[in-house]
Order: sequence, then structure tokens, then C-alpha cells
Amino acid sequence: MVSHRRPTQSGPTLGARVSAISAVSAAAATAAALGAAPASADPGQRPEVTSATVDRLLADAERATEQYNAADERTRRLRTLVDEAQDRAARGQEQVNTMRGALGSLAVAQYRSGGIDPSLALLLSSDPDSYLDKAAVLERVGQRQSGALRELQQAQRQLGQVRKEAARDLTELERSRTAVARHKRTVEGKLAEARRVLAALPTADRGAYDRSSRSDRGDLDGGAFGGGLSATGSSARATSAVRAAAGAVGRPYVWGANGPSGFDCSGLTQWAYGQAGIGLPRTSQAQRYAGRQVPLSQALPGDLVAYRADASHIAMYVGNGQVIHAPYPGAPVRYDPVGMMPVSSVTRI
Repeated sequence: MVSHRRPTQSGPTLGARVSAISAVSAAAATAAALGAAPASADPGQRPEVTSATVDRLLADAERATEQYNAADERTRRLRTLVDEAQDRAARGQEQVNTMRGALGSLAVAQYRSGGIDPSLALLLSSDPDSYLDKAAVLERVGQRQSGALRELQQAQRQLGQVRKEAARDLTELERSRTAVARHKRTVEGKLAEARRVLAALPTADRGAYDRSSRSDRGDLDGGAFGGGLSATGSSARATSAVRAAAGAVGRPYVWGANGPSGFDCSGLTQWAYGQAGIGLPRTSQAQRYAGRQVPLSQALPGDLVAYRADASHIAMYVGNGQVIHAPYPGAPVRYDPVGMMPVSSVTRI
């Protein structure tokens, strides 16, 4: 991943970045636990080569983070569907039980009232008119029983369908949980590799790498784009989202988190717009299609800027050629030039 840079804002020292990456990936400190071969840094390797390696590892981790977010969101949605299906199944079973009980009562009443041959009952009856009245009631009871039976059969079919849906959702839920765990291992593995590469650098080269990650990128500072927070054209909600994002500056990057104490890239934009009353999808790939795409030259504060062809990173444009974003582990939410990485799209919410 191309390093995120902002020349006028001091960033964390490399030691802080190494510590943060180490903390985030502590669960994946061994190659066996990560399922990945350990990375190593050649003592004679040029710092710029190591820098490119770390950038690549962090970019890979970010892609895996967005995959984790998508799988986690699907897991939450499936868990809700499973709960709803199980509730419907319980209510359906209760309805079936009630209908069965009513049918049983009707059957008993019909048997007790109609157990004697109708002709003999009429012959023995001291009041034929009364008997005929009872016979009419029995016929109506039979019709009611037939209708209740049809309703019971329909309820049983519906109950069977609900149970099938619940079983299917449960299967999908288990698959989604497996995907979540797999993407989590990938993220932790990439971050652990990046930590090891950084830790292998000599102290002087670490300082050089840290300085280069915040070097001047005047050719990409986006000075021609947009204006300040009050730029004409930004909606009230977009401005509110920008203010929320600005208030989050300095909070830590936490992969898989969407606030309020920590964020990953799409978690920050989702949270900021949530503070403005707008719900965004969880992943950067989905957020790029959550509104109308506009040219970068027409970007306004509040627009979402997606990076790389696969939109694996996203930030919020805030005017004056700057974005606010959650960069990577060890780098807190901060301002950076809009051109810090190749821009793939700009989306107006």
C-alpha cells in the first residue's frame, strides 16, 4: 500500500507504528498460528525495498480487513434471519398444536353425538323435530371439522417451509463464521509480517522510513480540488459527517472496528455518516456505490474517495485537497492529501 502522507501534520514515530502493529497482531505472533511463512528482512536490503514490502503487506491486510467486514456483516444479518425464522417456527408450532387440539375436540363431539345410526336414532326419538335439529348441527360440525383440517394442513406446510429456511440460514451462518475466521487470520498474518520486517530494520533506516512516509507530496496535494467545510454545494448532512470525522482525528486505527473509540477505513466513514443520520454499507467496496459518483475535480466536503482499483481503502474528502481517513495500524485517524494513493472513484452521498 502506498504510504499515506501529510507533510504539515506530525505522525507517529516508527517505533510507535511498530508497537501498534505488534499489539494488533499479537494473536498471530507465530508463523504456525498464522498459517503463513514468516517474512524476513535481509540486513543488507535497501530501506526503500523494505518500505515497499511493508506497504504491500499493509495493503494486503486492508483488503483482508474489508473481506472480514463483509463476512462479519453477513454473519450478523444471517444471525438475525435465523432468530426470526426460529421465532416464526415456534409460533407456527404453537398454532398447529392449538388447531390439533380443536380438531380433536370436534372429533370427540361428533363421535358422541353421531355414534348411533341416524335412522334408528330418529325412530327412537320422542321428539323428531329435535332430532332433525341435532342432525343439522352435526352436519355443520362436520363441515367445520373439514375446514379446520384443511387449515391445519396448510399451517403444517408453512411450518415445514419455515423450518427449511431456518436450517438453510443456519448452514449459511456457519459458512459465514468460517469466512470471518479465515479473513481474520489473513489480516493478523499480514500485520505480523509487516511488524517483523519493520523490526528488522536498523535504527537509522527506521527513522528514514518514518520520515519518508510523511514526506512532501506537493504534486499530489490536491490543491485544485474543492474548498473548505463551508464549500457551496455540500449538503447539511455531508457537512455534519465531515465534522464528525474531524472530531475522530487522533483516534486509533483498529481493524474491523467502526467506532467510536477506534476505526478502520470504512468503519470511520460509516460511523461519521451515521452521526449525520445516514446509514452506509459496512465495506469500502459497497460504500463507493452508496451514492452518485462525481469527478475528483468536482469533489466537495463529505464526498467519499475510494482508492485502488478494488476500492480497498476509502476516505472522506474535507476540502482544500485533504481527506480524513483511518490509514493503517499504528497510524491514527488523520488528515492526508487526497492524492496520497491512486483514486478510483469519488462518491457523493
